[in-house]
Amino acid sequence: MENLSHKQFVILGLVAEEPSHAYSINRRIDERGMRDWTAIGKSSIYRVILELEDTKLVEHYEEEVDRRKRKVYTITDYGSKILKEKVYNVIKGFLGKNDEDFYVAFSMLPLLSTEQMIEAFSYSIETMKNHKIELESMLKVNSNYPINVSGLFIHPIKILETDILFMEWVIEKINGGDEIGSKTPNK
Repeated sequence: MENLSHKQFVILGLVAEEPSHAYSINRRIDERGMRDWTAIGKSSIYRVILELEDTKLVEHYEEEVDRRKRKVYTITDYGSKILKEKVYNVIKGFLGKNDEDFYVAFSMLPLLSTEQMIEAFSYSIETMKNHKIELESMLKVNSNYPINVSGLFIHPIKILETDILFMEWVIEKINGGDEIGSKTPNK
């Protein structure tokens, strides 16, 4: 499987939504406020698209607009397969830490089947619960330490509790039939 960088993950996901030229990708990133939660600059879009094309994850065709040619990129079958695997694995592997890839994967939930979503979130919840138990055990052993030490256990425990509640809420919404969003074209 291709090892997508964070920037490649973002761009491939946007191309999967609809055929896109670099300017439209930049515009959607701005419109969605993605630069606030993902590390992708305007100038890196072109380089990343070329990387994706070199690895056969996207391909392009040319269209003429106002007597100017521009490249429009589409996701390949291989790119679609890699993207779906990445979304599933990021969600499944989420450990409750501030993870840019999790936010990107969450925005691409429509790529997964309902069963894949439930499975990935459930796995992540169990992993986080186990990690929380480990931290609570370490806190108990280190309970006599000052706040600057014990806080290093309390803070991640509280974050894990919140992330577990969030993921349980997501599963509840999925099971309740709430709309996930429009699915991207299957390739």
